[in-house]
Amino acid sequence: MSDTVPATTREIRSTVTEDGILTIDIREADVPEPGPDQVLVRIEAAPINPSDLGLLVANADPASFSAGDGSASAPIPEGLGALAARFGMPMVAGNEGGGVVVAAGSSDAAQALVGKTVGFVSGDAYAEYRLVHVMGCLPMPDGTDPVDAAASFVNPLTALGMVETMKAEGHTALIHTVGASNLGQMLQRICTADGIDLVNIVRKPEHVAMLQANGATHVVDSSADSFVDDLTDALRATGATIVFDAIGGGDLVGTILGRMEKVASEGNAYNRYGSDTNKQAYIYGGLDRGPTILNRTFGLSWSVSGWLLTPFLAKMGADAQRLRDRVANEITTTFASTYGMRLSLDEVVDPANVERYAKMATGDKALVTPQA
Repeated sequence: MSDTVPATTREIRSTVTEDGILTIDIREADVPEPGPDQVLVRIEAAPINPSDLGLLVANADPASFSAGDGSASAPIPEGLGALAARFGMPMVAGNEGGGVVVAAGSSDAAQALVGKTVGFVSGDAYAEYRLVHVMGCLPMPDGTDPVDAAASFVNPLTALGMVETMKAEGHTALIHTVGASNLGQMLQRICTADGIDLVNIVRKPEHVAMLQANGATHVVDSSADSFVDDLTDALRATGATIVFDAIGGGDLVGTILGRMEKVASEGNAYNRYGSDTNKQAYIYGGLDRGPTILNRTFGLSWSVSGWLLTPFLAKMGADAQRLRDRVANEITTTFASTYGMRLSLDEVVDPANVERYAKMATGDKALVTPQA
């Protein structure tokens, strides 16, 4: 490798011990030579997504972290059984990032990326340097800031995957339950561009105003006394029969299915089995880790299941490249992300910052900047 590439890299690790202590710290690791189809990326930025937090903080209370020597630790109050497989294993984290390729393996595909800004998916992005397979890289147009490339996989492809799933299953409009999030804003921009009706569910009045200012037509506030009526009106206007839910726990999914059924049944004769309109709920996140509560007010033509990006992309096969190309071409417009904080590796392990980024507050997404 080039003399400009260091022999070691600093990286974030998360470790759980058998006595119930989780520690997030910074470690040194060797920088290996790229294999034939690998590239070495100098990482400039990597977002902390909700999907990263399960590994980083596990079941620990974000407010309970205390500082160590270059680390943050907290007790895990209960439920260690599910974590037994990772006892004593310092685990890397960070699903995706953006950076510049500084070295490459011998294949033509790898060599073609040298000097390019790429978004990448790897599972170990909270580090200064990482080896990435060429298939995990998304080359960006010349002049793209690596910060813009950092969130080019998880949210953009999830948003596009929701639309593709909606179309494949014969629905014509959709509902999303965290409309004000970075992902939600991307989804709204996709739907606006593609002429698709979208019902955004948000949790604060200011989020309604924000989305409406950015072109959203149907935004309902779950904190409003009129929420159920507003939701019903939006479903009546759009005919949406599929929802993608990032919250998981509580009765929101059941409420949405119930409102879908009400709209589908309007004007029909009574049927003890409910309408024959299929109502689909996909849970793709766990902002609320409590039970999903379904009050059965929506007939028998319904389904609730999980949705995950990786199996979706596997089912798409080679056609997934169409989605990747759209992300690269629209990375600073449709798929632009915003951040509430930027953290160096050292700041990632500051207990005050752990408490803040683990809240997953809308508008306060964290971006790790390993070179800072």
